[in-house]
Amino acid sequence: MPPSLIRLLVFMTLLGVLVAVVQIGLVQFTFEKLGLSERSAFLLLFTSLLGSNINMPLFSVRAEAEPPPMDPNVQAFLRRARLIVPGRTVIAVNVGGCVIPVAFSVYLIRHFPLTAFQVLLATAVVAAVSYAFSRPIGRVGIGMPALIAPFTAAITATALDTGSSAALAYVCGVLGVLIGADILHMADIRRTGAYIASIGGAGTFDGIFLTGLLAALLT
Repeated sequence: MPPSLIRLLVFMTLLGVLVAVVQIGLVQFTFEKLGLSERSAFLLLFTSLLGSNINMPLFSVRAEAEPPPMDPNVQAFLRRARLIVPGRTVIAVNVGGCVIPVAFSVYLIRHFPLTAFQVLLATAVVAAVSYAFSRPIGRVGIGMPALIAPFTAAITATALDTGSSAALAYVCGVLGVLIGADILHMADIRRTGAYIASIGGAGTFDGIFLTGLLAALLT
């Protein structure tokens, strides 16, 4: 290869390693703020990563738009797995992107001095903002600008000045997005034309899980 291309590849590799190191350090710092040991943080990340590949179907709603074309063999497999239903959109929850973050939120509520009023108020604020900024995206589901919810959760938790702002930011970030962007937009799912709408299914580090971590980090 030309020397210029080799230098470019080396630079991109080093840049990727640097970004990964910074991200891992930030994640570790965030979990320390949430009271987790290094082993517990690794276990949470590992199970979330594995769970991001698992969608649990709950129910289906009538689809009002034409779904995208799909390979017949893949379609047949998904039908047998009950992940797609002809003429309907399957509503599912992603284990890594929703179930685990919600379970961890319950853990934080039980282990930090957070009152019901603080949790409900902060969650309501994030839910209202999430609902206002989220929109149905054709053949995909519900979408929202990535940083809206984390910044809202961090500002709200800091304003309440609980002494446990990081924990409150994570909790209201997760629950607020779940309620405002997903549950309150459930009726709009019909118009997206998606085969399956998975709550938290954008991936562990792109959906609800990431929202909670960023919110805690920003406090």
